[in-house]
Amino acid sequence: MRLSALPAAALVLATLAAGAAPATADAPAGPVLPVDLEAGKSRHHNTATVLYERVDGAVNSVRIKSVSITSGELDCAWVAWNDPHGTDGWSNLTTEPSCNGTGLGEHPDIIIKAPAGHPLKVRLAADHLGSDVVHKDIQKL
Repeated sequence: MRLSALPAAALVLATLAAGAAPATADAPAGPVLPVDLEAGKSRHHNTATVLYERVDGAVNSVRIKSVSITSGELDCAWVAWNDPHGTDGWSNLTTEPSCNGTGLGEHPDIIIKAPAGHPLKVRLAADHLGSDVVHKDIQKL
């Protein structure tokens, strides 16, 4: 039995047209959510904001869109997440700390995930240079 080329071409075009829909239509991005962190006072006042979105269909997974930090004048500050596989239970979300009153902004665009039942958290940690004093703020994602 011989097939006409026209129905075969129509089938190919219909398949291509159906596949031309954007991939995001199947998995819409969730809203971008902020987490504000604050630690210390006066010249040791450190702040950070983490922007993230939930990963659609994934359990306990979020995409970190951006991290911004402003350290206190006398501190170095960084943001980390509670990585269940991290050496001390935390892994940094930025490539370097913000120090001595400067600001730092990065867009890691990474997905962090943890096993079900392990609540995802972010932490702003700041320390006084040359001291054991550490300021921390921890928030759930």
